[in-house]
Amino acid sequence: MIELNELTDAAQKAFPADKLSPSRDESWQLAAEMGWLMVRLPEEDGGLGFTREASTALHLEMGRVLAAMPLIPAQLGLQAVIASEDFAERADWLERLAGGEYAPLPMLSAKLTQGSDGSISGTISGVFEADMAVAVVAQLPGGYALVPLDAPGVSLVERPIWDPSRRLFDVVLESYTPTLMLTDASGAKALHDRLSGEAQLALAADCIGAAGAALDMTIEYMKVRRQFDRPIALFQALKHRAADMKTRIVVAEALLWKRVRDESASVTELAAAKVLAAEAFRFVTEEMVQLHGGIGLTDEHPCHLFLKRALLNLQLCGNADLWNERVGREALA
Repeated sequence: MIELNELTDAAQKAFPADKLSPSRDESWQLAAEMGWLMVRLPEEDGGLGFTREASTALHLEMGRVLAAMPLIPAQLGLQAVIASEDFAERADWLERLAGGEYAPLPMLSAKLTQGSDGSISGTISGVFEADMAVAVVAQLPGGYALVPLDAPGVSLVERPIWDPSRRLFDVVLESYTPTLMLTDASGAKALHDRLSGEAQLALAADCIGAAGAALDMTIEYMKVRRQFDRPIALFQALKHRAADMKTRIVVAEALLWKRVRDESASVTELAAAKVLAAEAFRFVTEEMVQLHGGIGLTDEHPCHLFLKRALLNLQLCGNADLWNERVGREALA
């Protein structure tokens, strides 16, 4: 059994902290070769059978380097197939996905309608790196399904986004007839809640990893940037701001690991970890830009890469307003 620190060490060696946003395709191939796509696959299905602590550790390390490869949506899509015990082609698809084929779960909501003949039309939004996918796992009106991207009535539309480290697509369905159903309508909610919780933890880990890297980069800059013939790291006011950044990260990380290890945590509780981490990430990156001064506002410096990722992560799988309202309603109930 591989220890968690061994997995983390291997990730840090394969993806050094000084090489931000490594090549998407090369990173994906490396991740497949290292067995990361099999981390959450049960041993009886030929996988490594690790818990979500392992996948969380990987997502945290990929956040540190602002990874361009879509490991989060890939593992979520794989989780959907794993959970679909009655899916006739389950074994074949698990082998394909564990071997490096990509079938992501969308990270935004879909707008779909079902015709009288059972065909589906509409848009599945928030599909990362769909140009390298063979299928997408989507919640259709009749339940969750695998939608092959080469099927009739299926097309892709790229949505340009501010974050250059990732590519986002819409999958457009026009009178598409689903054939690879993972669940029926009655089983969709249970699978949705399972996948939603996994997505919240993965995004929280990505935020915390990236926020930690942003803080490290900021502190190193403060040690070498001089003003009044002294490193600005010696100025008490700036020390306090760096301490505030560290405090936000530590608190968010503590909640993340608590939720990761709590199998009974509700979707709302898992989402709270993501919201706290995403808001901490945004705070840290905004401070990062300020503490870097003028150079932090340029395209040549990586400050903007961290800030753009933070702002996008805030919106994925429900923004803070949505989850804060849900927490309030549950508390009142």
